[in-house]
Amino acid sequence: MRDAGAVVRILPISASPDAVLILAARGSRAVADGCVSVVLPAYLLLLGFDAVSVGLLTTATLLGSAVLTLLVGFAGGSFALRTLLVAASLLMAATGLGFATVEAFWPLLVIAFVGTLNPSAGDVSVFLPLEHAVLSKTVADRDRTALFARYSIVGTLCGALGTLLAAVPDMVFGTAAPQRLAVFQTIFLLYGVIGAVAGLIYRRLAVGAPAAGAAPPVPLGPSRGIVLRLAALFSIDAFAGGLVVQSLLALWLFDSYAFSVAGTAQLFFWTQVFASISFLLAVRIAARIGLVATMVFSHIPANLCLIALPFAQDLWLVVALLLARGLLSQMDVPTRTSYVMAVVTPPERPAAASLTAVPRSLASALGPSLGGYLLAISGFGWPFVAAGVLKTVYDLALLVMFRNVRPPEEGAAVPPADRVPKT
Repeated sequence: MRDAGAVVRILPISASPDAVLILAARGSRAVADGCVSVVLPAYLLLLGFDAVSVGLLTTATLLGSAVLTLLVGFAGGSFALRTLLVAASLLMAATGLGFATVEAFWPLLVIAFVGTLNPSAGDVSVFLPLEHAVLSKTVADRDRTALFARYSIVGTLCGALGTLLAAVPDMVFGTAAPQRLAVFQTIFLLYGVIGAVAGLIYRRLAVGAPAAGAAPPVPLGPSRGIVLRLAALFSIDAFAGGLVVQSLLALWLFDSYAFSVAGTAQLFFWTQVFASISFLLAVRIAARIGLVATMVFSHIPANLCLIALPFAQDLWLVVALLLARGLLSQMDVPTRTSYVMAVVTPPERPAAASLTAVPRSLASALGPSLGGYLLAISGFGWPFVAAGVLKTVYDLALLVMFRNVRPPEEGAAVPPADRVPKT
């Protein structure tokens, strides 16, 4: 009874046991993603690749995730969510094995495309829409934003732990150790092992075939207009984010400030700790001013921090800007997810989750190649300026287009034109 009470305090009271399993799997994957996002550019540089090649490989990981997510969005209704999550976990295990054993560029490019590697601080993989669809089934509508905030907190804190673990090899063996390559390859093997562990967790989910009498997942219908507009806007934000994914930010710190892997890992650890604090703040702020306003008015100051990065003359100021951005830039993550799930009908939620994630992944996949190229030709940091400007455009457009489109729990219904099936 005592243990049950502890779970209730951690999760919203209406959450089912499946929510605990999803958070456990998310946390385990986040540790692997956080570590690999820092190790990946250092590993590729050690293999002899330049910034352009690092950008291309990063693009391949995001583009492949987008294609896979798109396939899940179109065909996912034919399979149980649990089955799809287990299959994705097996692919994650194979991805880790591939990166640990292959060193040539073109084979790595193929593995990056078909695999699940995540070069960013957040989750942009095929797991994301599947987990969102499961989570939306595990909690009452009134607790949805709170549960997604906890989902984000678990992912961010565990990702922060993963980035900190990326510092261990350099701290133990040094930055010039001959065994450094073997240590990095071992990290990729551990990434694969964590994928297998996540698969075992997903197997315990109660989410299988639709229950008798329950509405099965359907393609988008009544909510198509809202979802397509949101997907278009999210693509702008994602493209901008792709210019400054964590792996490229690490590469910039390596080149511009001679940051070590250990120093970069510690910095990213604290930025993600700050981001986890912002998730709790987002729930409280959204309850007062609404989901859309929370997304916009927390994001714009974070964008200004991003634009200011290349102009900072001192390392302490760079660190301060990154920490401030960490505290502000992720408030839109749980609120955005909750908003999408709230403004579509329940049967459309799996399709909406996939079809808002796919354009984000496709758009973000275009950014790293361009960002890597800009870093290769100039050390100024133009990707950060471009990303900050584009993200601000996205925020203002979101506010103008959706400030009056509020979910029922905020006291206003979605406009009927978007909620009534077309005849």
